[in-house]
Amino acid sequence: MPGRDADMRASASSAAITLRTCWRCARPPFLVLAPLCAGLAVTSAWHDGQAPGGVSALLVLIAALLAHAAVNLFNEHHDFVSGLDATTVRTPFSGGSGSLPRHPAVAEAVRRAAFACLAGVVAIGAWCLWRSGPVMLLYGLLGMALVVAYTGWLTRRPWLCLAAPGVGFGTLMVVGANQALTGAFSATALAASLVPTLMVSALLLANQLPDIEPDRLAGRHHLAIVLGPKRAARLVAVLVLAAFAVIPLAWLGGWLPAWAMLMWLAAPAALRLAVGLWRLPAEVSPGDPAPLLPWLGLNVALLLVSLALLNLGLWLAA
Repeated sequence: MPGRDADMRASASSAAITLRTCWRCARPPFLVLAPLCAGLAVTSAWHDGQAPGGVSALLVLIAALLAHAAVNLFNEHHDFVSGLDATTVRTPFSGGSGSLPRHPAVAEAVRRAAFACLAGVVAIGAWCLWRSGPVMLLYGLLGMALVVAYTGWLTRRPWLCLAAPGVGFGTLMVVGANQALTGAFSATALAASLVPTLMVSALLLANQLPDIEPDRLAGRHHLAIVLGPKRAARLVAVLVLAAFAVIPLAWLGGWLPAWAMLMWLAAPAALRLAVGLWRLPAEVSPGDPAPLLPWLGLNVALLLVSLALLNLGLWLAA
């Protein structure tokens, strides 16, 4: 019947829009960060002579992806319902996907998708708890707290807001996942985790620079607001350079193999980024983030390449 066919087409179209919007709100181009970080848990286990099974490694990578997607989905939903989306100038690296302002009716579906991703993380976390014992409960509870509290609570506490992304992608995804896979604490994983801990916190701080004014008006109080663009950009530069300094220091201390120095192939780009950020003007126009974009793009590329090189170094040393 024509009426029923029309209803079915409308329902199918609505479902497609919902799925597409949820997918975009998860920010898939950025989700590659999670497996690179969790990959360090696997490659550090290989280096320590404890090769995890394929299924175990896959579950750890899936949990990392779901946790990252959950954070992004919660962030998109919160920014939409709080009105922040209406005042933000979007860039490829900040301001969200812009999907919910185009499809406001999907907001509740995005929230449900965030909780579904979180449920997947909990399910895999229960497996980790069964496999590696009660210590995994500490990692799990801290990880859950970071996922749920980041956008609505931690963004109002400057230093916690700076530390939280690095702790999530560094300490929890590398050290915690390594312990889930091997059942033991690893100094190699801890040393390797310092790189994403520093660089991911630097990435999030840099990506807050274009949003200082909108975030301030929305009641946020992160470190970019407290320090201002120039000093916040310089802190990003320091964190990035510190991440590169970790590698030779950890090698000298016997915690990382010499092959980890492969990451230093990206050192010229890190130096270029640090100099560019250090020279950033004191004021960045809220309506014109264009001067920041080359440095934000380089920061993202540097993070991904550095983690890939570090993973490769640990794998070659295994």
